[in-house]
Amino acid sequence: MAEIKNYTMNFGPQHPAAHGVLRVVLEMDGEVIERADTHIGLLHRGTEKLAESKPYNQSIGYMDRLDYVSMMCNEHAYVMTIEKLYGVTPPLRAQYIRVLFDEVTRILNHLMWLGAHALDVGAMTMFLYCFREREDLMDAYEAVSGARMHATYYRPGGVYRDLPDEMPRYDTNARFDEKKTKERNSDRDGSLLDFLQAFTERFPGYIDEYETLLSDNRIWKQRTVDVGIVTPERALALGFTGPMLRGSGIEWDLRRKQPYEVYDKLDFLIPVGTNGDCYDRYLIRVEEMRQSNKIMQQCIAWLRDNPGEVMAHDAKLSPPARHDVKGDMESLIHHFKLFTEGYVLPKGEAYCAIEHPKGEFGTYIISDGSNKPYRLKIRAPGYAHIAALDEMCRGHMLSDLVAVIGTQDIVFGEVDR
Repeated sequence: MAEIKNYTMNFGPQHPAAHGVLRVVLEMDGEVIERADTHIGLLHRGTEKLAESKPYNQSIGYMDRLDYVSMMCNEHAYVMTIEKLYGVTPPLRAQYIRVLFDEVTRILNHLMWLGAHALDVGAMTMFLYCFREREDLMDAYEAVSGARMHATYYRPGGVYRDLPDEMPRYDTNARFDEKKTKERNSDRDGSLLDFLQAFTERFPGYIDEYETLLSDNRIWKQRTVDVGIVTPERALALGFTGPMLRGSGIEWDLRRKQPYEVYDKLDFLIPVGTNGDCYDRYLIRVEEMRQSNKIMQQCIAWLRDNPGEVMAHDAKLSPPARHDVKGDMESLIHHFKLFTEGYVLPKGEAYCAIEHPKGEFGTYIISDGSNKPYRLKIRAPGYAHIAALDEMCRGHMLSDLVAVIGTQDIVFGEVDR
């Protein structure tokens, strides 16, 4: 009888379950993974190097394109680093708006993750349910920034503009008559805050639907329980952050441990797992959506009662009002200089990190006193997680590799930055 040998198999580069351009060279013993060699860099777009050739303000939009599922969170870390170097503090209302949209972004990210992860494992309906809710939050992005994805809404010193008093509305069409269109617009009669308030009231019911479909589903549990186990010690050693670290039982969340903006004024819980497997990480992200919903409600209540400025008063940092540009030469010069040369940061270096939906996302800037960064280094959470793919997959079946990649919530824009 012929001797059975291991064989090598390519998973990717463009595999539907690889969440981007990932190539994994698998050494297989039958259907069991003996070794997984991860090849990254296939999406490489040189964000850090490109930022060195552009004024600081022109790189805010590049941050959106790193993790293109958590756009405003990426901007937040970059903008906070600039503010630390420049020495400016945004107004309190701007800080609440940032926290509100950080949590909108966290829910957007987790919905995308849950729908795609469940679809990878074989649950088709989840994908459709999750995208139903994402549409509402995408509309909130569009209302506040004009873009559904790459918002470029956060600015050093605050945010681009205050929250709008009205929402975009649906028009009647061949599919929806006047009565149905009125129903679709029922939450859009007021301001953006009214729209988000209505969303936060119905969203817990939607999360219950997700859990009804998955949490006790025997097929889901067979595919995720005891798959991709990472012990607390290994999670720390491998540089895990976010739900990947908390899933292994370590309560580490920058919103609590190193509070920024107004997180220390808000009431929310940090969910922590016990087994460090795919199922625990699923439960944590679902609970995080509930907590984000709670944070959104607190921010909405505060923003309703506290009008005010959303941008720091600094002519070198924030553009003058449009009516001033039209009638005042000094304002016109400031406007022109700001949008052509940008702003100059003092010499020095700074690092700021936020609790991104995927973990610790930080930016490190070295300034040489010019209007461009001398060096920008991005600390992306996905890079450390994908490095652990081999360790998490060994001894599992080929089909489990899909579940492990899904549970890592990988986006390659930030890995191949």
